[in-house]
Amino acid sequence: MTAVSDAIVQSIAASLQLKAPQVSRTVELLESGNTVPFIARYRKEITGALDEEQIRTIQERYAYTTELEARKSTVLESIEAAGKLTAELRDRITRCTAKQELEDLYQPYRPKRRTKASIARDKGLEPLAAAILANAATLTDLDAAARPFINAEAGVSTPREALEGAGHIIAERVADDADTRQWVRKRLWEQGTLVTRVKKGASDAEGKYADYYDFSQAIHKLPSHRVLAINRAEREEVIGVGLEGTAAEAIAFIQQHLAPRTTPATAPFLRTVFEDAYERLLHPSLASEVRGELTAQAEEVAIQIFAKNLRTILMAPPLKGRVVLGIDPGLRTGSKLAVSDATGKLLAHATIYPHPPRQDVAGATQTVRALIARHGVEVVALGNGTGRREVEQFLTAHVLPHCPHLQREIVDEDGASVYSASRVAQQEFPELDLTVRGAISIARRLQDPLAELVKIEPQALGVGQYQHDVNAKRLQTSLDQVVESCVNSVGVDVNTASAMLLRYVSGIGPALAHNIVAHREHEGPFHSRAQLLKVPKLGEKAFQQAAGFLRVPESTNPLDNSWVHPEQYDLAARIAHALGTPLTELIAHPDRLSTLKAQAFVDEGAGIGLLTVHDVVAELQKPGRDPRAAVEPFAYDPEVADIKDLKPGMLLNGKVTNVTAFGAFVDIGVHRDGLVHISELSSSFVKDPHSAVSINVRVRVKVLAVDVARNRISLSIKQAGEGAG
Repeated sequence: MTAVSDAIVQSIAASLQLKAPQVSRTVELLESGNTVPFIARYRKEITGALDEEQIRTIQERYAYTTELEARKSTVLESIEAAGKLTAELRDRITRCTAKQELEDLYQPYRPKRRTKASIARDKGLEPLAAAILANAATLTDLDAAARPFINAEAGVSTPREALEGAGHIIAERVADDADTRQWVRKRLWEQGTLVTRVKKGASDAEGKYADYYDFSQAIHKLPSHRVLAINRAEREEVIGVGLEGTAAEAIAFIQQHLAPRTTPATAPFLRTVFEDAYERLLHPSLASEVRGELTAQAEEVAIQIFAKNLRTILMAPPLKGRVVLGIDPGLRTGSKLAVSDATGKLLAHATIYPHPPRQDVAGATQTVRALIARHGVEVVALGNGTGRREVEQFLTAHVLPHCPHLQREIVDEDGASVYSASRVAQQEFPELDLTVRGAISIARRLQDPLAELVKIEPQALGVGQYQHDVNAKRLQTSLDQVVESCVNSVGVDVNTASAMLLRYVSGIGPALAHNIVAHREHEGPFHSRAQLLKVPKLGEKAFQQAAGFLRVPESTNPLDNSWVHPEQYDLAARIAHALGTPLTELIAHPDRLSTLKAQAFVDEGAGIGLLTVHDVVAELQKPGRDPRAAVEPFAYDPEVADIKDLKPGMLLNGKVTNVTAFGAFVDIGVHRDGLVHISELSSSFVKDPHSAVSINVRVRVKVLAVDVARNRISLSIKQAGEGAG
């Protein structure tokens, strides 16, 4: 690495409390084209067992610092070309560690549009401005100092005009001064207040933004969701927003910093100039900057919340190996049914109309029971949309008494309609109506949430706060990382996975995912990991990155259906040989590994350390282990079907559907989620709702208040006996 890179590595290592070699080796792995999941799982010896989050943080910090160094070079070249680079300025620029600090230093030398100050400079008034500042403590007659600069041809006819121009130059110098900007910015963050007022004639019929018609709060106390709500209200022209700072204190600082001593002649002049500099230039610039940073911070919180929620949804427990009847509930238009076999393959579909206007209960009963009997349905997956309660009552009365073995599960159908109309769904089921595709998706979500939900844009899953108001590129990057992490932590069956799922596997991407599926369809299922090398354009590097995450259950080599990477197949074979047991038998009887001395298999020359040996042994003990939990049965209160059925004080079962910065939303079975405010999550103080609950968690809640007119439900977990489980 270069000297600059070494400095970057040392800086990152210190900030993350890591050893420099860990950081430098991780950066080298990343720059060599290795993916984060691959590094985290298969390069522990090199990184010192850093996890994905640590590796991504190193990746982000290294990118930031590298960009900063590149920007420093550009700034230094620009200032030097202008002939204004001093040794002191070069040193300050070289030593700065933040982009904002660098831009503050560059501010006075940045090319500017035509300003009052630049016009004054063109009139030759810069020496006058410099003289006034330099001699603020001794000048007794400003008019006398200004007379030599009168120049009618340049547009300066009087001493007053000369002083006015000099004042503009001084004001710009104040606004461009790095130390002044940093001091005022810090004070704004510490003592500034955000103020909002409703605009005259604003349109807000539903009163969504009523809280901000006349509102103020200290900047440093503004929660992220409030910042984003205010931004949205401002964009919709409902409110005006301002940032109030401590003007008097700021002007006093400017005075002390640039002209600590003055005369009766210079004091009032400079006071007026400094006030103008603050009000016209400095405060508007920094207020805009602070609001931008407020928004960036709020967006980052929103993105983190969305990412946490998305991870929870994608890692929901699967119900594998079961035949499932998916039901997309409907009333007037009927309920769509789809039967999926244990691998997610569609077996049959139908539509029933047990409710008005048709009310064909007998026909619906016959259809459902016939599907269950013909295909050996073991589980019913019922979508939680409109009509769910009515369909549930129909099943309870007419189907379940005849099918006591049948398991019933409620499935969140957010995004199912988006999938149904998508190009992916059209390719999967070109002959089917989009409503039937929705029922198929509901069934598959229960069987394997991860495999099904990767087909849907995460933004359509409704599990964030203000996700449509944040930086789209940053959000997409974060969500892609979450999906990639989840897919690679679970692993993928290469013979059943869709192209949408395969694209997130380490080292694959969209093009190779398409090639794998095309090869599978043309040549038949894969029978070994090694066969992947026959896929067009899947070379050695892609194979190295992907192989450990792709499972081949049909392979005669059991390691092809495990987390053991092909690089370590020889190690696994040596372990089996040392125990005198064939590999397949060793996997069937993992207790034989209890006598193994792991240290004996360490081979530093081959890159096999103790961490690798332990990982291989753990996998031989439980090959292909799935990190996801098992599905837990759940049922809503049968007596509560509508918001009008709710009464304060009721204790109900619920399922968390969304977690935000201000609390959690819980589905209690009335077609409208209730809000558990952050203060009602626990009797202990909760700073981050994610520390108390997560999506899909079953909870016991108490109804606090019901507003039928506004369709709002207030719930409490702490008053229901801390019932998160």
